[in-house]
Amino acid sequence: MQVSKEASTSAVEFPKGFKWGTATAAYQVEGAWDADGKGPSIWDAYSHKKGNVKNGDNGDVACDHYNRFEKDVDMMAEMGIKNYRFSISWPRIQPLGSGKVNQKGIEFYNKLIDALLARGIEPLITLYHWDLPNTLQEEYGGFLSPKIIDAFVQYADICFSNFGDRVQNFITFNEPFCICALGFAMGAHAPGRTSNAGTEPYTAAHHLLIAHAKMVDLYRQKYQKNQRGKIFITLNSEWWEPVSDDPRDVEVAERAMLFNLGWFAEPIYGPNGDYPEIMRKIAGKRLPTFTEEEKKLLKGSSDMFGLNHYSTHITGRTSTCQTIKRLPHDVSSIFEASASFRKGFSAFCGLMGDNYFKDIGSMTFPDKFDKTDMGWGIAPWGLRKLLNWINNRYHCDGGIIITENGCAMKETSKQEALDPESETSRKRIKFLHDYILQVHKAINQDGIAVKGYFCWSLMDNFEWAFGFGKRFGLNYVDYKTLERSPKPASHWYKNLITTNTLSTVEDSCTPLI
Repeated sequence: MQVSKEASTSAVEFPKGFKWGTATAAYQVEGAWDADGKGPSIWDAYSHKKGNVKNGDNGDVACDHYNRFEKDVDMMAEMGIKNYRFSISWPRIQPLGSGKVNQKGIEFYNKLIDALLARGIEPLITLYHWDLPNTLQEEYGGFLSPKIIDAFVQYADICFSNFGDRVQNFITFNEPFCICALGFAMGAHAPGRTSNAGTEPYTAAHHLLIAHAKMVDLYRQKYQKNQRGKIFITLNSEWWEPVSDDPRDVEVAERAMLFNLGWFAEPIYGPNGDYPEIMRKIAGKRLPTFTEEEKKLLKGSSDMFGLNHYSTHITGRTSTCQTIKRLPHDVSSIFEASASFRKGFSAFCGLMGDNYFKDIGSMTFPDKFDKTDMGWGIAPWGLRKLLNWINNRYHCDGGIIITENGCAMKETSKQEALDPESETSRKRIKFLHDYILQVHKAINQDGIAVKGYFCWSLMDNFEWAFGFGKRFGLNYVDYKTLERSPKPASHWYKNLITTNTLSTVEDSCTPLI
């Protein structure tokens, strides 16, 4: 068995100006789902339908951040947070997804931004974190229609004009892979579609990418000179480690990287403004084609490389779904959470013809990693390998910023969550320590320009198809009283931010397979 062992060291210092932050998303924390003129989102519609979310949970109230944001900002200040990433709820700004602007929504985000700045916290705004106005889904299928492109540009224009005077960083989309693959093939996320898994994920992704490029072009042409900000996209990716040195397994692992991360990274950061060649070869005419003008807009349409990373998969060849010993892409926990996913499982395995996951042609092998409460393998070395893969393949002058990394750990009670001696607390801190140490290695030993790290999440929240059962927060949320309490990891993270120095917890010895 191969082993990755970290060198013993007392402390490592990060570069001056390294951005430490934390993050949330509107639907996961805000609540107030129909307050002050807000319209319904696709996640409102999806979670209100029985069977889509574990335990019938929804984000109607969530953490009630909409009504408690000032205390939450005070909590951030107490933690020493200097950067906060949050998302704008599009249907709170435009209830119908177009036309009339809801001034109450504008006022809320203005108050939040001003509160952050008053406490010395820099806002990083995500324009889209999955909560599409449901009207657009019902009218023309949302991302399945090219009409969505202009709708996004108009929405972005509203945000740039209202918030850009105080906000220096915008993210267009969060995790396009999840939007397209989980929403239009697996059915585990809104809008929960599975009926045409061979075409719809590619169609949705195509329109999303063009919308991204046009939003960036709008910002650069109309706002960037005066607002002097940056705009980029956040992509999510696990690291795909080949199960063996066999060239066929190595090829499959590389293909998995390209079908997951390269799907969106290649058009933006690659040399041609187009999809990876392997995707065109396998998906054929099911993969849409960009015009030459769209390619020009896409190429270089991101000032930084935003990256969300949580886990590593061991992968290799497979010929049939029946050979898979564990659900592909480590979605066994989603399988338990979502009835919608179970309904679409036959499409996932290729029993209904062509589909996105079948195109990848890989399987996930059992491993010996410790697991988070999500069932995701803990393999910090995978983050360093991923950063090197990105750095070697793509070029981005603004460097890489880790916009999400963190873990859900099983917490059976508030007492356990807040006990610094509990196994849960120790595991959470060790997870963060070991992953952040790999970021430092990537910077200092590999020469990779990683500019910042945002821990997911500020507080426990609504974890999509899992409801409130998975706790990622640095702060514990009592969902009965909505009281927030700092976990030991919150104090640990404050020390890291304050000193800009990572103190070693203990040597890390992580099995690869």
